[in-house]
Amino acid sequence: MPSITLTYLKNLKQRSEKITMLTCYDATFAHELSTAGVEMLLIGDTLGMILQGNDSTLPVKLEDMVYHTTCLKRGNNGGFIIADLSFMTCSSPEQALHSSAQLMQAGAQMVKIEGGEWLCDTVHQLTRNGIPVCVKSGHDPY
Repeated sequence: MPSITLTYLKNLKQRSEKITMLTCYDATFAHELSTAGVEMLLIGDTLGMILQGNDSTLPVKLEDMVYHTTCLKRGNNGGFIIADLSFMTCSSPEQALHSSAQLMQAGAQMVKIEGGEWLCDTVHQLTRNGIPVCVKSGHDPY
């Protein structure tokens, strides 16, 4: 699979083509999914429950997300990597920039944050500094 870029994803969207995104946490799954043609790979903070055995995502640390992003990058075969900013890693625009920089250095090509209108300044700060952002509003029903 060719390396997926934001431009490639935008072109798919403009042509109303479906885009696949699956969550994975390690090199093996990253390799299998990207080789199979999954365009977007998400390192979700759900690793707290799936891999660490926690009852929520709240205990997941930025270091956990950086570690799993690095692992996923090693196995990736061209998929576009998105990494969650875990709980309290984006409580201010400055903290979000610091946290996002670590995830990008680990191999993320975009960061995902969750929240509402209060994140507008954060999104502006990140994009102004060249960090692509995906925003999810609402909450998963765990």
